[in-house]
This record gives sequence, C-alpha cells and structure tokens, in this order.
Amino acid sequence: MNGKRRRLLLAAIDPMLEPDEQVEVATIVNLSSVSVRRTAAFAAASAIMSGGMAVIPVPTPMYLAMTGRRIFIFRANPTFARPEEHVMTIPRAGLVRSGIKERLLNSSFVVSSPHDEQGLKIIFPLVSRKDRNAIAAALPLAD
Repeated sequence: MNGKRRRLLLAAIDPMLEPDEQVEVATIVNLSSVSVRRTAAFAAASAIMSGGMAVIPVPTPMYLAMTGRRIFIFRANPTFARPEEHVMTIPRAGLVRSGIKERLLNSSFVVSSPHDEQGLKIIFPLVSRKDRNAIAAALPLAD
C-alpha cells in the first residue's frame, strides 16, 4: 500500500482506536464470505452449468487494518485513495484461520470463529505477501 493510501486509512481508523491500541498491519485485500456447505454446492453447480468450467465470484476490494485486538474493514474507493466507508470491525479474540492457498497472482485464507459457521475469505494480491504473512502469523491455524 502506498504512503497516501496508508495515511488516509490510518486517519479513518484513528477515532475508533482505544488509547493503547496501535495498527500492526494495513493493506488492500479482496473479501468474500464463505460457508463450507455453500461453497461446495456452488462449485458443483457452477461446474455443471458451465460445462465443466468453474465460475468464481468477483471479490470486492477493501482496506484491512489489524491491531492487537481487532480487524477493521473499510470499502476502498476505486478511483481515489481514501477509504469510502467502515464496513465492519471483527474482534480478534477466538479467531482462527485456514491454511494459506497460494495461486499464481494471489493467495488467500479463511478467517472464522469457532462459534460461527460463516467465515471470511481474505484474498491478498501478490504484492501483499508480507502483510499476508504478518496477519497469518497473528491468527492461530484452525484444527
């Protein structure tokens, strides 16, 4: 993430931070919600409907900032560097992640809570590998 984007994201997050909370990682990602059952059904249906080719939904570009306690998600403005709106804040307590899936142009893992069937797939562009590794190191691997 370039300096201007980072400064604007940190300015948007600053009022939400608790006094002793600091941003550890700030990056641009793509997100999509996932459900184990729904993902398997979608893959099978898309392969059948498209004659064997898999259909992949297009993820939305987002800003992600992680502190020691929370993960903040903001919608990224496609034209300008500033974050458009605060989408969600996820407490880090209890979060686990899947293994990292490496692809040619990106990599991803799914973040979930053991108490919730729904997960959040975080897709990192190739240039964000360092940020991906920092986030992955901070979240325990699911059993």
